[in-house]
Amino acid sequence: MTRQHNDVTGRFPSSRHLPPPEVRPLPEAPASTWRIIGPGVVAAGVGLASGEFILFPYIASQVGLVFVWAALVGLATQYFLNMEIERYTLATGETALTGFSRFWRHWGLVFAALTMLANLWPGWATSSATMVTYLWGGNVRWISVGMLLAIGLILTLAPVVYVALERTEMLKVAAVLVLLAVGAVVAISADTWAAVPTIVTDASIPINPLGLAFLTGALAFAGAGGGQNLVQSNWIRDKGFGMGKYVPRIKSPVTGKPEAAPSTGFIFEPTDEHLTRWRAWWRFANREQLYTFVLITFLSIMFTSLLAYATVYGRPGLPNNIGFLRIEGEVLKETVGAWFGTLFWVVGAFALFAAALGIVDYSSRLVADVIKTAYAKNVKESTLYFAVVWVLVLVGCVIVLAGLGQPLILLVISACVGGLMMFIYSGLLIVLNRKALPAPIRIRAGRMAALGWSVLLFGALSIMTIIEQTGKLFGD
Repeated sequence: MTRQHNDVTGRFPSSRHLPPPEVRPLPEAPASTWRIIGPGVVAAGVGLASGEFILFPYIASQVGLVFVWAALVGLATQYFLNMEIERYTLATGETALTGFSRFWRHWGLVFAALTMLANLWPGWATSSATMVTYLWGGNVRWISVGMLLAIGLILTLAPVVYVALERTEMLKVAAVLVLLAVGAVVAISADTWAAVPTIVTDASIPINPLGLAFLTGALAFAGAGGGQNLVQSNWIRDKGFGMGKYVPRIKSPVTGKPEAAPSTGFIFEPTDEHLTRWRAWWRFANREQLYTFVLITFLSIMFTSLLAYATVYGRPGLPNNIGFLRIEGEVLKETVGAWFGTLFWVVGAFALFAAALGIVDYSSRLVADVIKTAYAKNVKESTLYFAVVWVLVLVGCVIVLAGLGQPLILLVISACVGGLMMFIYSGLLIVLNRKALPAPIRIRAGRMAALGWSVLLFGALSIMTIIEQTGKLFGD
């Protein structure tokens, strides 16, 4: 190994259980952004779920548009989080969790455990099943179980898992955008459009009627949240971004050929040629995330909130659970036409099912990567991935059949755990991308400030939520 090689790999935190990355050339960036569109759409597709169809519309149904501003704050914060997660993976092919494990072996295990805690509750599947009953009737529990089993089969039988996930989420995003485009014309009245400026002029934090835990969940889940941000590493690696091109993709043990992915990654020498390629990759990755994840998600939150505001805001006796979506659909049938109310429920049910599919996928990717990297290096990552998929599916079935299926409660629990995770890994990303990467590509002051804001935001929200919930538990 040359001295320059040693200079590059020597920057990585020393670790007894993880060897330094291998030095390889950075692949050339594609000539067009369209060729690498995918991970941001997947992130938006998985994220177009609880926040967009349930949490923010529910807030709008209760207090109007005064909290929509929080979606933009949450999305802007998550954009910088996602890009710092992508920075490390673009440069090394390793996930951010592997990078954290270079500082302390069990960091990955901590985040894997928190992700499982948040996502064991099948709130997205039960929400989707609930909307199916609005269309065709049936039993929510058994529909939820059927959906969970279908998710397990889809992820097991897809030859290349990421390809199947990307196609599903792209179809979902297209369906949601069609619903919103049609709704903007036929369902949102002139009076509702006139109320849009109140998003800014009447902006507030309506804690009294809704509770801080609920608002924290909405902000944390505006787009992604929790473990989903971390798995951005895995998705861009499967898409072949940067040094991720050297890492095999997860394939089905039934219809594909599983490959043993390396537990550690790679690094490139910071030559002029490589830095030119790096700047191209970084520019493409930022654009892909901004034009897909951020833009699609914010438009979705704004329009679904406007739909809820136009249809059910101020109605007496509105249920404080997902049942408000049934009333919203019925009002849309009365005011626009039966076809649009049905379309609203169909797209909502499909969107939440696709979100559940993505959540099982990313949870399994995250856990499998952690176990493969730090604890079971000789086991194929694909094998671990499919084992975790079926653990999540079967545990979800047990939870639903046991009667713990109230979607709104499950989603708030998941979102609060996600906010706590984001507080912790925002700080770790600052350290990782300052210490491990070569000087020309490490995080700069402006993005460090953005991550510092993320630490303060999610730290404060987590502390206040814990205090609020503790007070409720012990009766103040």
